[in-house]
Amino acid sequence: MDNFGSTRSAMIVGAGVAGLTAATALARKGWQVEIAEASPYRATAGWGLCLTGPSLRALDVLGLADACSAAGYGMSVITHVDVDGTPSDQVDLPRLIGAQRPAMVGIARPELHRILHAEAERCGVVVRNGLTVTAVDQQGDLVDVRLSDGTDRQVTLLVGADGIRSSVRDLMGLETPVDYLGQMVWRALVPRPEWATGIHQFAGKVNTAGLVPISSNRAYVFLTENGVPPNVLPDSELASRLADLLTAFPGRVTEIRPLVSASGSVVRRPVHTAFLTGAWNRGNCVVIGDAAHAPAPQMASGAALAIEDGLVLAEELERHETVGTGIEAFVERRAQRCRTLVATSVTIAGLEQAQRHSEAYPLVDACHRQMAQPV
Repeated sequence: MDNFGSTRSAMIVGAGVAGLTAATALARKGWQVEIAEASPYRATAGWGLCLTGPSLRALDVLGLADACSAAGYGMSVITHVDVDGTPSDQVDLPRLIGAQRPAMVGIARPELHRILHAEAERCGVVVRNGLTVTAVDQQGDLVDVRLSDGTDRQVTLLVGADGIRSSVRDLMGLETPVDYLGQMVWRALVPRPEWATGIHQFAGKVNTAGLVPISSNRAYVFLTENGVPPNVLPDSELASRLADLLTAFPGRVTEIRPLVSASGSVVRRPVHTAFLTGAWNRGNCVVIGDAAHAPAPQMASGAALAIEDGLVLAEELERHETVGTGIEAFVERRAQRCRTLVATSVTIAGLEQAQRHSEAYPLVDACHRQMAQPV
């Protein structure tokens, strides 16, 4: 349906997973799309992430699931390991894109960005780096946008896909608290051990650790450090400090520690969550992805929500006669699903900190199965 006239134009702020997916989905439906990305660099940094079944299902709609599988590492099982180093259970994840294709894919963030960026540009999306939005003003059915280089745009739709600290959300006057959960997450790039053909999660007496393959020869180690302030440590100390934290874990973690010590790619980040209650929009301006709903990483589903957002927004705009009604339908369709995932991730983080792992594991399994339901 095209009731917006001949020039449906969208400005998207943020060239991350949500922004690039929304841009591609809108461009395929005839929108003229421009992305303003604050980073001056085309490439993105980062370690790795999991594309769970809902992520792959949404990417398959865009024809990108197989490209992501080829660039990453396909898996179908999460193995939980007790504090004594023995496996306690396995979660067999549902294969949402076919029995012969993986249930999830571990992938390096730069590889995912490369695939999404290339597809957006192939669809005619213009990406402008080193720019952000500084002012927004709804004028009837159009939005006046001022960019940080002093230029102006008048568009049919403004999408804030600029993360948990969204400046677009602030410009729209949509307030939401950003909560620190008392956890710092470490990640280190390491060679993939031969036994790591799925995700392994290791329960500890204080912290939780894990290993996620992201290619045939690489993986990332993660450790969730509990009960610490969100302080900053010198980069030069990160590898040795992470290796020290892993000494508390028996079993196969002892094989991982030397790989971490030798890693030149280690980061430590605070676990923040946010959920925007009420409207996600003001007029024809809307926020998506982490700008609207940022879960803790325990469910590995932030990317799934972001990718789904982009597809659903384009679908609802296509189905409705005005941008405003399309956005309202989008929020109605997404809010409960996203709220549930964010709330579940917060609960799991609390159970981890209380060392109640046996309660957290079935909750993770149940939430993955709930996320497997149609969007």
